[in-house]
Amino acid sequence: MARRNESESATGSGTQALQVPGQQTAESKKRVAYFYDQNIGNYHYGPGHPMKPHRIRMCHSLVMNYGLYNKMEIYRARPGSKKEMTAFHTDEYIDFLSRVSPDNMEAYAKEQIKFNVGDDCPIFEGLFEYCQLSAGGSMEGAARLNNGSCDIAVNWAGGLHHAKKTEASGFCYVNDIVLSILELLRYHPRVLYIDIDIHHGDGVEEAFYTTDRVMTVSFHKHGEYFPGTGEVRDVGAGPGKYYAVNFPLRDGIDDTTYKSIFEPVIQHVVDWYKPGAIVLQCGADSLSGDKLGCFNLSMKGHANCVAFVKKLNLPLLILGGGGYTMRNVARAWCYETGVAVGQEVGPDMPFNDYYEYFGPDYKLDVKPSNMDNANTVEYLEKIKQQVFENLARSKGAPSVQMQPVPRDLDLSDDEDLDDPEKRIPQRLWDKRVVPENEFEESEDEETNALHGVRYAKSLRHGRASKANNQEQPPRIRGTVDSLPAAATKLSHPSTAAASGTSSNGQYLQNGTAANGTTKAAEEVETDGDVVMDSGSASSAAAAAVPPTEATSAKDAEMAEAP
Repeated sequence: MARRNESESATGSGTQALQVPGQQTAESKKRVAYFYDQNIGNYHYGPGHPMKPHRIRMCHSLVMNYGLYNKMEIYRARPGSKKEMTAFHTDEYIDFLSRVSPDNMEAYAKEQIKFNVGDDCPIFEGLFEYCQLSAGGSMEGAARLNNGSCDIAVNWAGGLHHAKKTEASGFCYVNDIVLSILELLRYHPRVLYIDIDIHHGDGVEEAFYTTDRVMTVSFHKHGEYFPGTGEVRDVGAGPGKYYAVNFPLRDGIDDTTYKSIFEPVIQHVVDWYKPGAIVLQCGADSLSGDKLGCFNLSMKGHANCVAFVKKLNLPLLILGGGGYTMRNVARAWCYETGVAVGQEVGPDMPFNDYYEYFGPDYKLDVKPSNMDNANTVEYLEKIKQQVFENLARSKGAPSVQMQPVPRDLDLSDDEDLDDPEKRIPQRLWDKRVVPENEFEESEDEETNALHGVRYAKSLRHGRASKANNQEQPPRIRGTVDSLPAAATKLSHPSTAAASGTSSNGQYLQNGTAANGTTKAAEEVETDGDVVMDSGSASSAAAAAVPPTEATSAKDAEMAEAP
């Protein structure tokens, strides 16, 4: 694949380039594509359910108000179609998801049992549209990596790693990770999948359990913990034997011990397997203080994994995943977006639509607790050596027969949706990355406020916001039926980067369905209790601003009003 080599361009002449203060290093200058759909936060699993898509909207608000949108291209991906989803899932299962709703669920009682839809994976309003948005962002991110239009693609709405071929599992319905890997395999002979969620990435491992074209590496809590799989001796089967790597961990692992196993294992895997692209699932339930987790990672310890994988200089798809303390999930994923674009953010929290969520300290940080670390040095070394021994039994980087590339995935580029009344359409603003030497920023507060960029005192956060928003062994159940043939050429002409303007047309921008019903999450999380609905988040955020800042912001708005 044709990609820029920043390191060579900076050092190839044999002279050391001058470093301007505040300028990104050559290594960190990656072309980043960020996928977000403003409707993703409208969906709600139900009262009391720990999975809250609203956390993605909170993360996006931080990304906008820290100004990270200036450093990357932002897209609103085309929702995944039923045909694209059936590249992995069965037709019957996808058809069920597209038909079932809270209104008719009683007529699908047998199917709910068959497809494991119920308590953990409830039926809620807009279920299939939610799956489409999650899968669409991941698949388009993979497609843009394939055609060379970006070096890193980020989709925090993805990473739903528990979904199986014919059933839902662990809050996951459609496995966007498997779909994105299948897309990457069209151009790359081998793909590496890394999972740092506290739960084992069983759905992805099962899908590629019998192939050597995908190596799965999962670091997770094991032992009487969902989903109960992922022992170190689970190494794959048939042609895929020794291409599944599992590193089971115990309670309380901290930053130092996690780094001591993650970096050497991943470096060894990359050197041995030589992948063409990497998919990194960044489940935030491995952070300290997560409602369903039992690890003790800080925000920066978690982000260190992203920074390390980024340094490998391979096409990288970064996805979300678990994470059930919403304020910490938003903090971590915003910080890791900064890592992806090469910009340090925090620790002070900018004023934003969800400012009250981040009290009482209002800092961009997740600190570890004083819980005991049950992972001894001896235990970790024993598991690490066993992982290395299993890798040595594999064939390393397997060869792949190359074939012509099939038709590319349709991207969200549609000039027909541009507003003819605007000289520069939103699609082109979304594509623009602000250069380092540009100092003047626009004062278009009306547009910025529309897209969630807030102000305190006289602070300005930049120009108009970008987008809203041999004999074959029997196949093991749940594995992919067939893998795409790798490309004859690992390069492809870049396509025009894109729109971020398409819409499924069903939901209004305020999160209200066309029939007038609201589907936004109705719960707001503080230090443990639900205290207000999402409609009052903005008013609560304003109340949380120190009096002097709130007064200054209000005066500024009145002074600038016509």
